[in-house]
Amino acid sequence: MTKYIFLTGGVVSSVGKGVTAAALGRLMKERGFRVSMQKLDPYINVDPGTMSPYQHGEVYVLDDGAETDLDLGHYERFIDTSLSRVCNVTTGQIYSEVIARERRGDFLGGTIQVIPHITNEIKHRIGLVPKATNAEIVLVEVGGTVGDIESLPFLEALRQMRSELGRENTAFIHVTWLPHIGATGELKTKPTQHSVAELRSRGISPDVIVARSDEPVTEDLRTKIALFCDVDPRGVIAVVTTPVLYEVPLLLEREGLGDYMTARLGLESRQAPDWTAWEQLVERSRQARPKVKIALVGKYVELQDAYMSVREAVRHASLAVGVDAEILWLHSAELEKGKGWEELRSAHGVIVPGGFGSRGIEGKIAAARYARTEKVPYLGLCLGMQLMCVEFARTFLQSEDANSTEFDRTTPHPVIDLLPEQRGIGNMGGTMRLGLYPCQLTPGTRAGSAYAQPMVEERHRHRFEFNNNYRDVLGEKGLVFSGMSPDGRLVEIAEIADHPFMVGSQFHPEFLSRPNRCHPLFRAFMEAVAKRAGVPTTSAPPSASTSRS
Repeated sequence: MTKYIFLTGGVVSSVGKGVTAAALGRLMKERGFRVSMQKLDPYINVDPGTMSPYQHGEVYVLDDGAETDLDLGHYERFIDTSLSRVCNVTTGQIYSEVIARERRGDFLGGTIQVIPHITNEIKHRIGLVPKATNAEIVLVEVGGTVGDIESLPFLEALRQMRSELGRENTAFIHVTWLPHIGATGELKTKPTQHSVAELRSRGISPDVIVARSDEPVTEDLRTKIALFCDVDPRGVIAVVTTPVLYEVPLLLEREGLGDYMTARLGLESRQAPDWTAWEQLVERSRQARPKVKIALVGKYVELQDAYMSVREAVRHASLAVGVDAEILWLHSAELEKGKGWEELRSAHGVIVPGGFGSRGIEGKIAAARYARTEKVPYLGLCLGMQLMCVEFARTFLQSEDANSTEFDRTTPHPVIDLLPEQRGIGNMGGTMRLGLYPCQLTPGTRAGSAYAQPMVEERHRHRFEFNNNYRDVLGEKGLVFSGMSPDGRLVEIAEIADHPFMVGSQFHPEFLSRPNRCHPLFRAFMEAVAKRAGVPTTSAPPSASTSRS
């Protein structure tokens, strides 16, 4: 029987529920269990693919092309397991399916209701996870906080699952926040008590309360929470904020959550947890390292979660190389106004990440031109690769009109253009080139040397491609196509020949970077950054590639 751990949140949003879920998944994996994870998102959008990054943060893409919540990035980075599209469920998906079935007549004229039809579909979607992933333990996170009207059907479905599967196969964890009152110097448990009371009013009593806090939690407070919330004292887990994200599994382990959950679900660990690699990772994070500056030139820098995987990939690579990377968050639209250039010029490397729409495009192109002419290491991700090629074309074709047809449909030099099969597509959601695609590497190039293997697979999320009509003319000028689709039709990686490191990938390498196994392109970029900064790097050999070989 599959075991299910359900995680809910209370008091405030962004309390760290996703990281807690991911860290707990790692705890169970360290004990020898096959683990998978699922996010239940209450919003009515079918998926986050068409949502503004300002509202939702980044869209995280899986191997199978699913556009999912950014928490699935946390899941994969912590449990180091590739998830599938069944691992992210939204209210929009649930209602779309139930309404489609009603239109087909599947319900034989019956009245369609939240209970049982919507809740049954939710339970069905949860049940797909162990079938698709062969998981023995499935951790299911409910988005939002208890009390949100949107999450009520999900909570009811989970309540029903406990009744149907039995307490021995299900467990509930409630993640809350303990606010600190500065005037009195106290941590207050009352919001947690009210949050648990709200959850219990829905028929769910938590087995564990993870109490998040910026201050140490005393034993008296733990006892108080256990008493007022009717939880075993061993089930009150205090997690004090840490500056090192990847320390969270270690904190939960020290609090005894792994052993407690194993016993709660009637399981016996198959192996003793080995935290050596994670402890070394955290130790490296705390050590003083030579500082370097990375300018991230984006369009959504006001909300750094829009580039969460990029930020984490930089962190992974900086730890592997032995430097401390400070990210300078520069708005590309501000560069167009002449602002932010002093910071850009102070950086030892430039990253231009993905994005959509014409706003701030010229600022990104200007950043690419600066990196090319000043020999500053540059890493372009998706749109960042396309604009690197546009800038190169403007210079060597001597035409500032060169562009992508995404931004100028009448450009005389459409260096970036739609594929024929993408023309005429009306719907925005789920219609791009999405998911894992193969890439054949050219030996002797920057990219080929970084990967050190002939073929890899990487995750994509884009609609426009490099226009092959410009491959020869720009290739003669020094634009190297170091990664191609196996049939030679699509440019996957481009780089500048006469440059220390100026590489752009049509795919998103950040989605395959892992804490103890950084992505090869990010590592090679960071090594070039350290060289420009004139700082020493570690002599550790490159980690095994995170891309699919």
